[in-house]
Amino acid sequence: MKTAAHLNWIAFKTILIKEILRFSRIWVQTILPPVITMGLYFIIFGGLIGARIGDMEGMRYMDFIVPGLIMMAVITNSYANVVSSFFSSKFQRHLEELLVSPVPNNLIILGFIGGGVARGLAVGLAVTLVSLFFSPFTVHNLPVMISVVVLTAILFSLAGLINAVFAKSFDDIAIVPTFVLTPLTYLGGVFYSISLLPEFWQNVSMVNPILYMVNAFRYGILGVTDFDLVISYGIILGFIALLYTIAYQLLSRGVGIRS
Repeated sequence: MKTAAHLNWIAFKTILIKEILRFSRIWVQTILPPVITMGLYFIIFGGLIGARIGDMEGMRYMDFIVPGLIMMAVITNSYANVVSSFFSSKFQRHLEELLVSPVPNNLIILGFIGGGVARGLAVGLAVTLVSLFFSPFTVHNLPVMISVVVLTAILFSLAGLINAVFAKSFDDIAIVPTFVLTPLTYLGGVFYSISLLPEFWQNVSMVNPILYMVNAFRYGILGVTDFDLVISYGIILGFIALLYTIAYQLLSRGVGIRS
């Protein structure tokens, strides 16, 4: 006789495999475009403009921006995967079948997050391989590099799920990426060190959580960061706990799902 834990594992594995197959079957639309976009960033910002900027934090500008661009790809793709998948499930009304099944809400959330993390890491790995043509870096601290990129993908997968819960149309799932995610990413230290900013803008930037993620990931690859790693991990884990709690409460109450 199968135990509840075994049945829950089958349910989680089923959701996770479905989510991974969803984006991997259309890899030309989900994996390739961000790789081409980041390749253009490497050529234009790192190669053409970077040659005029010179060094940043004692290293080539191309070397400096590589970790930030990898993280930018991970953030946008982990977010986009969950928001589009969850809203599609809601729009096509097969999410209700999942919610009324004996599958715990925690496993539903983890299944969708797993798909977002898988796509974020797949794109991040592809962008990393492309970046080696421009900056053959050596990893400074592998555990930090892997843990930060996985935690960041989890965080933005949760954010994508919350966005999908509140979205009422396909236009709504583009509001947060356009007006919140993109500005925060571009102002998150991808292209510059916070030490270059005037004091006022440094203080403003300190409230941007992406800044800490990019810096921690940059430490993992290059060994340089503007912040203590403890602060960066604390902020990332704090946001994950907050967003997970919100996502769980929203699913439990049926917000945006029960009409």
